[in-house]
Amino acid sequence: MENNISRNKQNEKIMFSIYDALMSAKNKDAFDVEQTMTSLFDVASFDDVPYFSKLVVIKALKNITDIIKEFQAHMPKWDFDRLNLVEQAILIMSYSSNKYTDEIEKPIAISNAILLAKKYLDKDDYKFVNAILDNVL
Repeated sequence: MENNISRNKQNEKIMFSIYDALMSAKNKDAFDVEQTMTSLFDVASFDDVPYFSKLVVIKALKNITDIIKEFQAHMPKWDFDRLNLVEQAILIMSYSSNKYTDEIEKPIAISNAILLAKKYLDKDDYKFVNAILDNVL
């Protein structure tokens, strides 16, 4: 049975899942997507995590190198790896939800990212998130 959870809450948990994967990679630790998502969504099994959330996270992690290259190509004066991990997670989530699902169009992906950026990043960081996503998506 799928967990009834709003799309905004799903986006937040997707971002946290990607953040956890990025943190694990940075620390050279093992990462278990099923365990992480089951815990974040507070469900009994991975089968209970909403399909959309699983799709976005798994596609993001499978394609992370290509996604980062795409962002890097649009940020000649910045190094993607130097962005904080929350910002990276928001950008990767937005890219994955727009490019690898048929559900999220560019304006919605950007709007979702801005909401998360305003909640979890420094005061004006949402402007950077908005600008880079507008160029990349």
